Amino acid sequence: MPDQDPDRLDRIEQDAAEIARIAGAEIETALGRGFAVAYKDSGPESFRDPVSEVDHDVERIVRAKLAEDYPGHDVIGEESPERPGLGEDWAWAIDPIDGTSNFVNGLPLFAATIGVLHRGVPMAGAVWCSATHALRPGVYSARRGSGLSFDGIPYRNPPNPAVRRRLAGVPDLADPASLPFDGRKTGSAALECALVAAGLLQGARFKPLNLWDVAGGVCLALAAGCEVWIRTGGGWQRFERFEPMSRDGGAKDLRDWRGEMILGSREAADAMRRL
Repeated sequence: MPDQDPDRLDRIEQDAAEIARIAGAEIETALGRGFAVAYKDSGPESFRDPVSEVDHDVERIVRAKLAEDYPGHDVIGEESPERPGLGEDWAWAIDPIDGTSNFVNGLPLFAATIGVLHRGVPMAGAVWCSATHALRPGVYSARRGSGLSFDGIPYRNPPNPAVRRRLAGVPDLADPASLPFDGRKTGSAALECALVAAGLLQGARFKPLNLWDVAGGVCLALAAGCEVWIRTGGGWQRFERFEPMSRDGGAKDLRDWRGEMILGSREAADAMRRL
C-alpha cells in the first residue's frame, strides 16, 4: 500500500503548492521580456512542439528545490532526462509549462504542474494556472484523502443551477450534437484537469499524453470527487495508478508512461467513453 501518513502528505502537498507558486512567479516574470524559443520536432510538420528557455529555467528551479527538500526522491521532468532517484518509490512528475505553444504566443492558457507519486499512485498534486475561477493566476492543490484547495484555502464552487448546458474538454473528433455539453479545448491538459477539479469544466478527455501532463491534475480531480478513466488494450478502465511502460522495447520506466484519459463527473465520463 502507498505511504498515506496524513501529516507527511499534508507537508508534501504544501511543498508542492509552494514550488508551483515559485514556478508561476518565474513564468509571469518571463512574460515581460523576450525569450528564446526552439522546436523539438523536425520534418514536414515542423514547429508544432515548441520549448522556450523559460521551460528549461523553471524546470531547473523546481529540480533545485526538490534536490534540497527531497534529495532521495525521483524526479521525472519533461525537459531534462536527469533522474536523481531512479528506482525510488517516490517520484515527482513535473511539467514546467504545460501549454508552451499558448505561452510563446502570449495566449494566457497554460500551467505549471507537479504530481507526487508513490509507486505510481498519485499522492499529492499542485497546478499553478494562468487562468482560474478567481479570474487570476493561482494554485490548485490536493493530497490523497483530502479535498481540493485553492491558494491554500479549501475550495468549493457549487454550479449555478440556472446553467442548463455546461462545458467539457473534448478531442477535436467529437460531434458536439451527440454530447450533453459544449466542447472546449485549451491547449493545456494540466489546465483542463484543474478546471475539471474546480467544476468549471464538467469533464475532459485527452488523446495519448505523457505522465508529466496529468500526474498533478489527476490528483486534483480525484480529490474533487471526479471519476478518472484510462484506456488500455481491454478498453476503458478506472484509473488506479500510473504503470511503468517501455516505448522502445527496453526496460519499463515510469517516465515512459503514455496514455489516453478521461476525467470528470459520472455523466461526462459516461458520454466521453462513448466517443
